[in-house]
Amino acid sequence: MPASHPPLPEGNTGGAPPPGCPMHKSTASTPPAPAPAPATSPPAQCPIAHDKINPLNQMPSLSQAPAPNQAVTLPTERVFSSIPRPSSPEEPAGPGKWEYPSPQQFYNALVRKGWETPEEHVETMVHIHNFLNEEAWNEVCKWEQKWNKDAYQEPELARLHGKPGELSPKARIHMFAGWLFPSRFSSEAPFDRHDWVVRRPTSGEEVRYIIDYYSAPDDPDGNPVFSLDVRPALDSPGSIVQRVSAATADVWSSFRSGTMGDQ
Repeated sequence: MPASHPPLPEGNTGGAPPPGCPMHKSTASTPPAPAPAPATSPPAQCPIAHDKINPLNQMPSLSQAPAPNQAVTLPTERVFSSIPRPSSPEEPAGPGKWEYPSPQQFYNALVRKGWETPEEHVETMVHIHNFLNEEAWNEVCKWEQKWNKDAYQEPELARLHGKPGELSPKARIHMFAGWLFPSRFSSEAPFDRHDWVVRRPTSGEEVRYIIDYYSAPDDPDGNPVFSLDVRPALDSPGSIVQRVSAATADVWSSFRSGTMGDQ
């Protein structure tokens, strides 16, 4: 018997349970007849139809219909990004470009996740979302250009996976450094994380990139500022060489700048 169970009166060993017992019905002269279970009662299901999730971006197909209780009419037009995507069974004609969600689809995604967002701000949020993705792709291309200097071809974004709330090892290190040296490092966690799988068209090799999205202090005009940390994941020998080479080049560049400044 749980500790929170109401005490039994003396001598009550088999009669009706005491009032307030959460495990029983209140005392009634005749127990109600059980309702017959319907023969076709479906089992409990997850509200998200996992069989309809797009494996390329781990997102379900989002409706263009207004959300319940939506008061503001949002645009349903979608725009294409500059980010190439490989051909797929759905697009056998060949590689195309990734397409951004419309403001209405973006809002529906926020509603699906339970995030309260003022409807009048959704279009601005979509512009910021698209801008950050374009900047992230530019950083990916810089990495790829360094790696394939002699035979560079723009890579393709094969698939992506959003991981908000899942800190990367580097983000954890930065937060720990901010805790140890608050005057030099920030302990603020990234507000979002993406994992992008990039395909190199010359070899067909796929490389995973990690993108941490940080908020920075507003500019003097009060506009929001963001910082992106884009780098190959340390899950292959080639990516490890990329990261070590980049870190070595940064240290050497800083050393040369310091040496030149002392002359």
